[in-house]
Amino acid sequence: MIKNILILALLAFGTLAQAQIDKTDLALKVSKADDANLQKLKKYIWKRQSVVSVGGQVKLTAITEFKFDEKGELKADMVDAQTTVKQKPGLRGAAQKSAAEDKMDYVEKSLEIALAYTFMTKGQLIDFFDKATIEQNGDVYTVTGENVYIKGDKLVVLIDAKTNLFIKKTFSSFVDKDALSGEILYDTFKDGTSHGSTTTLTMPAQGMTIVAKNQDYTIRVE
Repeated sequence: MIKNILILALLAFGTLAQAQIDKTDLALKVSKADDANLQKLKKYIWKRQSVVSVGGQVKLTAITEFKFDEKGELKADMVDAQTTVKQKPGLRGAAQKSAAEDKMDYVEKSLEIALAYTFMTKGQLIDFFDKATIEQNGDVYTVTGENVYIKGDKLVVLIDAKTNLFIKKTFSSFVDKDALSGEILYDTFKDGTSHGSTTTLTMPAQGMTIVAKNQDYTIRVE
């Protein structure tokens, strides 16, 4: 009897804890914190090193520079790319180059999808929260939503309840109809500015993985 009472009490407590999370209020707090953090991040220029592996072997390493323009839009400029694949002679070399260009297009699309989940607008965040479920475990919120950008995608976001900033995002989506899964890890500078640190993407249909690390952050000189 006592055991049953304790179980009911725990269930009631869990229901109450869930009810206390106001999705709209939390969405506004997170979007406000994200916007304030973004304004700090706009001071920086940084590079992203993307290492592309196929079948467990590194095939390409690309360096992309990022910065926000005067309109506040994020701009990317590839500054270097190196491949471990040796160029074949003649027609085979031409076919190889064409295939490599297709692969590069595939890689760029995958990384663009990851960026869309990394940098979400206020409207996108609020819409995501509106259709999501929210759980709290200690100082961490776990927000889970589906059909975020396209039908069938899914996003799980871990949020620091003290700062309302992102800790990690995991997502599943599609690139050229192929399944794509990703993990975005966040880190903070000494001044508290949050930034995406490492993004890991997996595309099983191509046997491909991409590990993209943001590095060399420097303050912009006006």
